[in-house]
Amino acid sequence: MNDQDFIEAPPQPGVAALDDTVFVLVGTSHPGNVGAAARAIKTMGFSHLRLVAPRLPDVQEHAEAVAFASGADDVLRAAQVHADLASAVADCGWVTALSARVRDFGPPLHTPDWLPDLAQRSTQQGRRAAFVFGSERFGLSNADVYRCDALLSIPANPAYTSLNLAQSVQLIAWEWRKAVGLHALPAPPQAEPATAGEVQGLLAHVAQALVALDVLDLQAPRKLLPRLQRLASRAELTREEVQILRGVCAAILRKLPPH
Repeated sequence: MNDQDFIEAPPQPGVAALDDTVFVLVGTSHPGNVGAAARAIKTMGFSHLRLVAPRLPDVQEHAEAVAFASGADDVLRAAQVHADLASAVADCGWVTALSARVRDFGPPLHTPDWLPDLAQRSTQQGRRAAFVFGSERFGLSNADVYRCDALLSIPANPAYTSLNLAQSVQLIAWEWRKAVGLHALPAPPQAEPATAGEVQGLLAHVAQALVALDVLDLQAPRKLLPRLQRLASRAELTREEVQILRGVCAAILRKLPPH
């Protein structure tokens, strides 16, 4: 089994495109995290990655970043590099910082449960959403947090809150995907329901097989047949299921001598 086995089918036509959502990494030190972040957002259906003052200016071409992108090379190559956060989010309307630390006079603190509200608000107002992640060692500076409209914290074990940068991106990308309605699997093809006549034909065939098995006495049927009728109604049988069950009845009757 490979990584692709765990990936959902792509969104179906008609589902709102959220290509505008921006994921921003500030001061990232490790190339692998940049590549893994590109992979994380692509897996969830997003493509806009922006890098603010990464430790390595050419991180998009770094072998480790490419390796960790694991097929999301297009997202990695297309990532914009900015000198500061202000320029990276200049075209965004709702900017959310990721941090476990609450700042005095900082933006309001939320958990991922708040993201559906953000999705609705940003859609109604036509404001582009951005999620900002700090460096691996120091997180976001107070100045960068104060520039954001909201602060988002991932609830974790209080005794050990350390979460890898790329894991954080993956988690928020998934929560945002759910919030904006891209998480549903494509609807399976609908089977053709059986008609009332087909169900009655099945029940007659079942009764014939039960008589052959000496399970049913048509002279004293008690309540077996009405109960089978209710069972068939609850099952909401399809035409294919009726055919299968009638095939079973036919096989039983072929094996038994006629009454």
